Amino acid sequence: MNIKITLPDGSVRELPQGISALDVAKSISEGLARVVISAKVNDEVWDLTRPINEDSNVALLKFDDLEGKKTFWHSSSHLLAEALEALYPGVKLGIGPAIDNGFYYDVDFGDHSFSSNDFEKVEKKMKELASQGNSFDRKEISKADAVKYFTEKDDEYKLDLIDGLEDGSITFYTQGNFTDLCRGPHIQSTKDIKAVKLLNVAAAYWRGDESNKSLTRIYGVSFPKAKMLTEHLELLEEAKRRDHRKLGKELELFTFSEKVGAGLPLWLPKGTAIRERLENFMRKAQVERGYHQVVTPHIGNKELYVTSGHYEKYGEDSFQPIKTPKMDEEFLLKPMNCPHHCEIYKFKPKSYKELPYRVAEFGTVYRYEQSGELNGLTRVRGFTQDDAHIFCTPDQLKGEFVDVVDLVMEVFGKLGFKDFTAQISLRDPDNKEKYIGTDDVWEKAEKAIIEATAEREMETVTAYGEAAFYGPKLDFMVKDALGRSWQLGTIQVDYTLPERFELEYIGSDNEKHRPVMIHRAPFGSMERFIGILIEHTAGNFPLWLSPEQVAILPISEKYHDYSDKVLKFLNKHDIRGLVDERAEKIGRKIRDAWASKIPVMIIVGEEESENEEVSVRVQGDGDVGKFKLDEFVDYFNSLLTKE
Repeated sequence: MNIKITLPDGSVRELPQGISALDVAKSISEGLARVVISAKVNDEVWDLTRPINEDSNVALLKFDDLEGKKTFWHSSSHLLAEALEALYPGVKLGIGPAIDNGFYYDVDFGDHSFSSNDFEKVEKKMKELASQGNSFDRKEISKADAVKYFTEKDDEYKLDLIDGLEDGSITFYTQGNFTDLCRGPHIQSTKDIKAVKLLNVAAAYWRGDESNKSLTRIYGVSFPKAKMLTEHLELLEEAKRRDHRKLGKELELFTFSEKVGAGLPLWLPKGTAIRERLENFMRKAQVERGYHQVVTPHIGNKELYVTSGHYEKYGEDSFQPIKTPKMDEEFLLKPMNCPHHCEIYKFKPKSYKELPYRVAEFGTVYRYEQSGELNGLTRVRGFTQDDAHIFCTPDQLKGEFVDVVDLVMEVFGKLGFKDFTAQISLRDPDNKEKYIGTDDVWEKAEKAIIEATAEREMETVTAYGEAAFYGPKLDFMVKDALGRSWQLGTIQVDYTLPERFELEYIGSDNEKHRPVMIHRAPFGSMERFIGILIEHTAGNFPLWLSPEQVAILPISEKYHDYSDKVLKFLNKHDIRGLVDERAEKIGRKIRDAWASKIPVMIIVGEEESENEEVSVRVQGDGDVGKFKLDEFVDYFNSLLTKE
């Protein structure tokens, strides 16, 4: 009996029932069969050798595909676990998933000690086991047999995991002498793992619960070719040089204080200057598009967030309620801006003639992230969103959504983010209880996003289960200069909050109607956006955004007065700069200006002072010659125009 296999290009192949994805690859070419790692069968990633028994959509995954990488790295985590059991008898294993850039395994070493000094020994063992070419064999097993196996092995962590599984859904994977509880999928053989490197070791509470035991988390990465590992390690070194936490300190952009609190950044003058310019850029773009700027409090009555649904969904991740002297009165630090903006909309009745009604705010919100998840500016507890909400009629929805897409494109273009993917984030159709709102409003909201992206002829990917709890969204996944992917910018369609807040407008029929709500934040979190921007640019910000655009470097003290005169002249033309009046040689001043990432340097000496000129050097271009002051302003503005 044949079944129909539909490939991503729309072609259909009729093949025998029970064939595997590997067989499908071989039917296309032997070369393809040699490089595929796993397959997506009806949107679920499978082992290549797993039988396919019904008509299916099949995508063959290689290491270049993210899901292919994750299959490879998950198999490598099993290889790590096998090596650890061989080297440290009696260790107990937690979980070992693939992550965005490799894998990790959580391990209870018991009486054994383990540190990064042991990495080389473990890597050697992993390579030895990989060379054996053991296959990853999948086996369905009953819950009783799974419990028996790990009871005899005395591994309480696996037993804890099994306790939450249903009988009939449990699988084991075995390679060599190692068996693990695992859903899979896996690569075909350990021999495909040609290069492996352990990168870091950290502590991690079992199941992320601080009341549980602290385990040892070992991070690693692996590749099918040694050359790929070498390139990856070089990329990691470059990432260290670009680390926004390191550059933020060196460039004096932001800091943290234990007395203020973990995850609460303090913006220094130079970092504040960057924030202000980004905000001014966005405010100008919003004014041109008819937005009204608003300001809302940093706290709100608990009932506000109960009404919106945020308390139910985010209550455990928020700071705990603030009690007032009044009996039973509680406030929350604001977790989101949208409930406040709904109340602004309700300030007075609206007519359809007043829609769309667009309100925008750089509003600071607060989430209580776990201390182990905090990471510089990219994961904080207090952050500012370039938040805006558009209230419109259903007929206006698509046009407003397209206009927001255009705004996001303008932001990316201005800041040099050229490589991005638009992700349509939809509900998980198999887990609808995670969301609020009816099927009808979800279907309308999802349709609006799909049609709007089609109208702009955007290339998109669809991700089920990634929607916000109140509506679907369009997320922009941007690649930085190192090829890393970040989620920047989001647009969400929401029929639910207008219902919860009983928002209305009077239509042309003189009847009351519900508006549709669009949530949008092109920057997202200002903190996270700037952290990513620091690493993307390595601190070499665009000229328009740089905190100090010009460094004026007098050759000696005799030229301080003329340098001050130059600075005042530039300030009048909205050019920001500083005068380096230190008693240092000019070579040292130039090196320090480069190190501070100042884009333009002006050298001032006897000839420049007498002729009222400046000698100019530009980051990346070197010496560009002498200019009269008016000429320099024109030249500077030409540099801005090029950005």
